Amino acid sequence: MPRRNQPRRRSGGPPENRDRPGPGAGFGASRVESGPDGEWMVRTVPGAQATKLYRCPGCDHEIRPGVAHVVAWPAADRGSADDRRHWHNGCWRARERRGPTRRWS
Repeated sequence: MPRRNQPRRRSGGPPENRDRPGPGAGFGASRVESGPDGEWMVRTVPGAQATKLYRCPGCDHEIRPGVAHVVAWPAADRGSADDRRHWHNGCWRARERRGPTRRWS
């Protein structure tokens, strides 16, 4: 059988939806996490896609580009871009034992 230089079709859904990325495709899916401080939407950011410098509210240290981390925002009303905070993975897991080091206003 002759070889074709066309990509293989992916199964599932109509062809126009197969190549369209889903919401949050670059950063993985968001999930809801419950904690003593309420419900949060959380998204994992892989190190390869972390391109900016952020400050972690858990330890008040920088999250440098290339470092994997999580982004969290209040689940109530889905929050807005102003409500998002970037946390080190360990700081996010330890937030029950230690709260944010700064007051975010």
